[in-house]
Amino acid sequence: MKLRIWTTLFLVTIGQFARGQTSVSAKMASAEATATEPSANSYAVLGATPQQEALLRAQIRVMQPEVLPLRILFVPHWKYIHTTRTFHLHVPAGYTSAMFTHLPSRSVFIDSDRYLSDDSLGYWLAHELGHLAANSAIESDADKAAREFRKRLKDARKPDLH
Repeated sequence: MKLRIWTTLFLVTIGQFARGQTSVSAKMASAEATATEPSANSYAVLGATPQQEALLRAQIRVMQPEVLPLRILFVPHWKYIHTTRTFHLHVPAGYTSAMFTHLPSRSVFIDSDRYLSDDSLGYWLAHELGHLAANSAIESDADKAAREFRKRLKDARKPDLH
């Protein structure tokens, strides 16, 4: 116990002296100066193949959601499981989840190991965009909002008969 106390005191003391070794002319960057405001019509797609990203962006363009995610992350299964635990995602018994939305960060996480097909990507992405549109973690609210997105996807697949 004494070793822990002395170690803590030593680290705190060293931190105070190390702070004094900075250049006087160095300026600290403020949060306002370094943070950029995200654009209302842009989002980042991370971890996807170029084909997946192109398809995802095309589907989102067709669905025309009012609220876009800030980022869409394709992650391996182990990282997806870890992230669901970190965010305390509650999946009803008997159900599995291939993607989920973290509302506070407006991030959509997709389990890249459970990526089934292009059609299922659009179907379930509509549900996740429904969570953002409804600003709700309730599944029925997301499904209600996703109906219009799914309808737009379906209409876009129909051939033009004119």
